[in-house]
Formats: sequence, structure tokens, C-alpha cells
Amino acid sequence: MTDPQAAPLAELASVLADRTRVAILLALLDGRAWTAGELARHAQVAPSTVSGHLTRLADARFVTYYRQGRHSYVRITDPEVAELLENLTARLETPAPKVTSLRASNRQRALAAARTCYDHLAGRLGVAVAEALVREKLVSVGDHPALTDDGERWFADLGVDLTELRRKRRPILRECIDWTERRPHLAGAAASGLREAVTSRTWVVPVGDTRGLRITDEGYAAFADLLGLTREELKVG
Repeated sequence: MTDPQAAPLAELASVLADRTRVAILLALLDGRAWTAGELARHAQVAPSTVSGHLTRLADARFVTYYRQGRHSYVRITDPEVAELLENLTARLETPAPKVTSLRASNRQRALAAARTCYDHLAGRLGVAVAEALVREKLVSVGDHPALTDDGERWFADLGVDLTELRRKRRPILRECIDWTERRPHLAGAAASGLREAVTSRTWVVPVGDTRGLRITDEGYAAFADLLGLTREELKVG
């Protein structure tokens, strides 16, 4: 007897079996809300074409629409969708695409060095921070990562409101396999709070119109002071 979940799962997988829809989702991994026109330009398709793809993605609950004033925006539905995409990308064994311009090379290096994965840190920076949190005994690892008592205080000192975050229907911490490093970085509510803390302090700043990040001099000093991370460990810039 066929498993009743086989057909709906195959249908869900078929949503990702289109390069334009995948390009849209990867763009939305920066955590921002995009207009349909912006996504059409990014995916290099006509606005009428992107509309159909967005409808398919919305029906599958990969993306959601919301309005602000006269404008309609699209964003990834929730962190679980972002983590699914990151985990699937990490399973790819194909080499990085050949770059044919300086701009593409710089973009690729920036994404590998430091980037956002929806609402948390990824790339070499994200992995280095995750490993430092474990090394400093601020996060314990086992079946699931968890904050230690020292970790609770560390996040609170950084201004992350863990009490408020625990009211949300989302794990405080979870591992997310990094697609460039093939090692885990941290996702979850606390990781989102950490990303917000470091970006609001401009310890990391966006690189152009990508989800790549650049560590500022203040950021290097802060990561060294808070987690003992050196520029060499981060290998960024």
C-alpha cells in the first residue's frame, strides 16, 4: 500500500524542481522582504513569469505576502523554510560555479566568508562563532545545542532578551549545516538575537546588495574580546 504522504511530499519537492523558484528562495534567504519586481530582476525573468512562480511558492507555504502602504512584499514564511533550504544546499557535492568576473568572484568570497542565513550568522563567521561558543562553554552540545548558565548571562549581557524569545514557538538553539563550510553554525531564536546584536552595533555590515557580510574593525575587536576569536580564525578580510 502506498504511503499516504508519498504524493504530497512529491508535490512539495516538485516546487523546488525549478531553477527560477530556487533562485527566488535563495535571494529571500537574506531575511529581507522583496517586491515581485525585484525578484523578477534578480531571477532574470519577466514580471508576469515571476508572478506564477510566487503563487506556486506561496501555495506550498514557502513564501508569504504582506502589504505595506501601496506596496506588496514577499518573504520566506518562517525560519524552518530557511533552514530546510540551507540543509538541502549543504548536501550538494558539485563544485562552486566558475566565476567569470571580478564582481562575481568578490560576491562568492563574501558569501563564503560571512553571510546571513535568513536571520542568523553563517559562513566562516557563523561556524567560528558557533565553535567559540562551545569552546568557551557558553553552549553545550549533545542531542541538541543548549545554552549553559554562563551562556544565558553572556547573551543577556549582549542585550538578547531570552525571556521574550522563549515565548515564541521556536527553538532557542539548533544546529544548521553550513553549505560552504559543511560544518554546523547555530540557528534558532538565540542565534537570531545574536545576529541582530552584532548588526545593530555595526560589528558586521552588508556587502552590496547580497546577503554577504563584512566584519568591521570594531567587530574584529568585539569578537576577540567576547569569544577570543582572532582574524586568522575568522579568515575574513
